[in-house]
Amino acid sequence: MAASRLGFHFEGQFVHTEVVGEGPPLVAIHGTPFSSRVWRRLVPHLQHWRRVHLFDLLGYGRSAKRAEQDVSLGVQNRLLAALFAHWRLEAPDVLAHDFGGTTALRAHLLDGLDYRSLTLVDPVVLSPWGSPFVQHVRRHEEAFRGLPPYLHEALLRAYLQDAAWRPLSEEALETYCAPWRGEVGQAGFYRQIAQMDQSYTDEIAPLLARVRCPVQLLWGERDSWVPIARGRELQTRLPGATLTPVAEAGHLVQEDAPEAIAAALEQVLR
Repeated sequence: MAASRLGFHFEGQFVHTEVVGEGPPLVAIHGTPFSSRVWRRLVPHLQHWRRVHLFDLLGYGRSAKRAEQDVSLGVQNRLLAALFAHWRLEAPDVLAHDFGGTTALRAHLLDGLDYRSLTLVDPVVLSPWGSPFVQHVRRHEEAFRGLPPYLHEALLRAYLQDAAWRPLSEEALETYCAPWRGEVGQAGFYRQIAQMDQSYTDEIAPLLARVRCPVQLLWGERDSWVPIARGRELQTRLPGATLTPVAEAGHLVQEDAPEAIAAALEQVLR
């Protein structure tokens, strides 16, 4: 089934959106440094019984990238709230990964969005987070923005591979690298890292007990970005949440074990 690619403008900035499939709505939210393409192996399965709403976070994928742009977690939940209104959604099921999980929780707790269910895959929620590489880029964004393209490409590929437990295919690497190439893409990659700020997760940490929908957590047992111990702690903060460890999977479960996400969604959505 062909996707409807209508796009959306948020505060004067283009946001890439797609809606595919038929049935009750499911909103899928990607994390960093990915895009809605991170769900490409799941959508063909879901679209036969769900209307899947996809979008690229501001500053990511095919959405607008520009100098001095706010692409922080502080703006992404407001974008999600605007998209809910645009799509006329009321309490859809939500699937979110990494910063997408942060965005979903912030929109739920701060903007009042309601969900029928919330499936979180290795979300970034509890401090501390941010690798030594992230901290280094935050201190030296300008220097990284000016790297020769071949060095940027090598760094980008190594960074992406570190998110997965299994070797990424060339197709996957190309999918995730493409939006971050060129003068605009390279600057955008380091901009989003430079704007990573724990204050946005700390803001909602005291509110997690107020989550109003069923939550299931999926966590790669080999996740080196956000270890599964953080997932077990998060489970205790979310009322009634379940946690499913995913064997032989890193932070990028969509590549390492997409079938685990499909199986978890089957239980909740059907």
